[in-house]
Amino acid sequence: MSKINGPAYHHGNLRRAVLDAALQAIGESGPAGWSLRELARRAGVSHAAPAHHFGDKTGLLTAVAAEGFELFADSLERAAGDDVFAVGVAYVRFAIDHRPYFEVMFRPELYRADDPGMRSARERAAHVLVTSAGALSPSPAQDRLTTIAAWSLAHGFAGLWLSGSLPESAQGDPETIARALVELVFGPWAGPDRGRRPGEPPEL
Repeated sequence: MSKINGPAYHHGNLRRAVLDAALQAIGESGPAGWSLRELARRAGVSHAAPAHHFGDKTGLLTAVAAEGFELFADSLERAAGDDVFAVGVAYVRFAIDHRPYFEVMFRPELYRADDPGMRSARERAAHVLVTSAGALSPSPAQDRLTTIAAWSLAHGFAGLWLSGSLPESAQGDPETIARALVELVFGPWAGPDRGRRPGEPPEL
């Protein structure tokens, strides 16, 4: 394992050093391919530092998930506005730009899902997703299904892109493709015609 580059860490930022080492390790080998002792070596801190700050690996991954959801919520909130498709694009961009967080956040078996900090951040992100999906729903009665569909589209596309399963991953623009997908699937329902059934003329 490589050691994190940078100045020696002081006691006050040992926690940050371990978190950064975890994110680096997750980016290289996923959330399971390392131990706390290996992280300590990578970060250049004592072998006891990770356990002191996080208790165990689950505690550390809980901190990763909490921080990830905070950043995720920030990103979605910045994107939310008059452009009803922008949140889906921001979802994909976050997954690509913050892959180590993304690989942990949506795997609740890895962390303590009842952690207050993690739960609060996750609820912030969920609020933006639900509100945005409501603007894409054909009717209020279908808001929940629309939320699941929009989430599945953004999350599934992000996963396919990150895994290299799409030929477009080699040279394409994920934001442009993500927007086109969301518009293709949800465009007919967005805007002032929300609630109109397929085949019905728009209201004048």
